[in-house]
Amino acid sequence: MRLTGTILILGAIAGIFGLAIYKRTAAEAPLVQDTATPGPRVPVVVELFTSEGCSSCPPADRLLAQLEKEQPVGNADIIALEEHVDYWNQGGWVDPFSSDSATIRQYAYGGALGNGNAYTPQMVVDGQSEFVGSREGKARSAIQQASSRKKTDVTLTAEGSGKNGEPTVHIKVGALQNATGGDAPEVWMAITETGLHSSVKGGENAGEELRHAAVVRKLQKLGAAKNSGETSFSAEQPLKLDSGWKRVNTRVVVFIQERNSKKILGAGSATLPG
Repeated sequence: MRLTGTILILGAIAGIFGLAIYKRTAAEAPLVQDTATPGPRVPVVVELFTSEGCSSCPPADRLLAQLEKEQPVGNADIIALEEHVDYWNQGGWVDPFSSDSATIRQYAYGGALGNGNAYTPQMVVDGQSEFVGSREGKARSAIQQASSRKKTDVTLTAEGSGKNGEPTVHIKVGALQNATGGDAPEVWMAITETGLHSSVKGGENAGEELRHAAVVRKLQKLGAAKNSGETSFSAEQPLKLDSGWKRVNTRVVVFIQERNSKKILGAGSATLPG
């Protein structure tokens, strides 16, 4: 009886340790690639509203980075935009990547998507679905659905330094697809930077080293797209890059978004020449 009891106890202990090891391995494992059908990859914009002052945000930051790096969802070309809001800055740590423009954009989504409340981490896929940003299954499902819709072609070509030492991006947007009648399609450009991190000294994440996905350094509206013709928008856009940004880690993203519905009709991205 004593031997049997000892074996049972040892077996239980082994089971507990085995479960702990499995959980740790699963958490660190790469995302599993969904089966893709032949054809070009379809751009899907995945935005994450986050903050270094929010203790529940780091897992969402890691998920966004992993989604963009591994591209695991079917034929989707995941374009990541990590946007740091500023309303957490009163909690003991001022997020160096935060901006009021990110907060304003998140509030606009609250009205359009019927959520009404700003929270972090919040993920928004193609301007049409929102959910807690650390929910991998929900993210995969929303990205898969977004990649199945008709998209407007957006072509970007980045050139080297112009006369003022600034790179230039040539933008061409094709005929609008899946547009909402009566809405106003707008052309937006974001400049993102990867490889950013912080040693947090205060707030909920005090003592943590936080690493980020593609942080939005700049977001601006370029103009309106015409809802007619084979080319709905074209431009040559000079880029003003801050001297503190690492050019090798920067990327330019252009997307078409309806003003009222916030639906993203198409997107494209390009790295900048060295």
